[in-house]
Amino acid sequence: MDCHFGASVSRLDQYVQPARTVLIVDEQVDHFHGDKFAGWRKIVVPSGEASKDLRVFQQVIDQLIALEADRKTWVIGIGGGVVTDLAGFVASVYMRGVPYAFVPTTLLAQVDAAVGGKNGVNYGAYKNMLGVIRQPAFLLFDTQLLETLPAAEWHNGFAEIIKYACICDAEMFDLLETHAAQALSHDPAIIDQLVARSVDIKCQIVAEDEFESGQRRLLNFGHTVGHAVEKLEGIAHGQAVAKGMAVAAAFSRALSGLDSGVVTRVVRLLEQYHLSVDIHSDPAAIARYFRMDKKREGQMIHFILLKAIGEAVVEPLALERLSALLHQTLQPA
Repeated sequence: MDCHFGASVSRLDQYVQPARTVLIVDEQVDHFHGDKFAGWRKIVVPSGEASKDLRVFQQVIDQLIALEADRKTWVIGIGGGVVTDLAGFVASVYMRGVPYAFVPTTLLAQVDAAVGGKNGVNYGAYKNMLGVIRQPAFLLFDTQLLETLPAAEWHNGFAEIIKYACICDAEMFDLLETHAAQALSHDPAIIDQLVARSVDIKCQIVAEDEFESGQRRLLNFGHTVGHAVEKLEGIAHGQAVAKGMAVAAAFSRALSGLDSGVVTRVVRLLEQYHLSVDIHSDPAAIARYFRMDKKREGQMIHFILLKAIGEAVVEPLALERLSALLHQTLQPA
């Protein structure tokens, strides 16, 4: 997979031919940047998580058929994580697979959702239940597309960047602490550095373990609790993962000997980037979602713990043990 940093979506025709390409574009992206797609065939999908389901998937397939897309047609997903997940899934199954690439337009998509080859849709209450692992041909990073993002979307992206720092890059954690003001003011030099480093970390992990049988599980730090809270509280992915990371850090103090001062640093950094760590859901309701978790194997989940800043481990935890820890952490005696 090729990564084109410092590129421009206005020059997408340097990488694919407009006549042989169909763009799948988020409606908000099309609203702000639609002029950049003049002359391209495009399918516009609604913004938001609701588009990541079989109904929208079928609508996109129907439109590809109407456009007479064939096995040589490129599909380019242009949007946030919902659009890249949907577009990658569509491209992977349409005519048994057509070439595809992404232009991620949110910070979260640039550092996480568009990277790694996981594509799919939700199925009822089950997040990402249907999908495939198939790498895009390339990613095009246009930082100018981030300029129209609301503040909340920046904070969502910072959550995943903090995740990478927690699990395998102590230097980036320090950078996030010492340069928070620049990052939060969207200083191009800092943002470019954080995006490039995050993509590099994820690509290295994925290259070693594409199908998540070992090291790739580390990327789920904060996600077991986070996915449940995301559904229960109806909040954005990054906000939910931040809450999940705070819980995972607390678990790490009990299970892997993480220093309490490090737990405080993790929580403080999350809050510094305007990410709340307060969970308002009932622990029992969260625990019920563990049985829907894709990482579950029988009565056990591979849970990600920290040993130190920049060092994470995979710990198999029984569902009952996980539930008990959750109750202890969220409802301390």
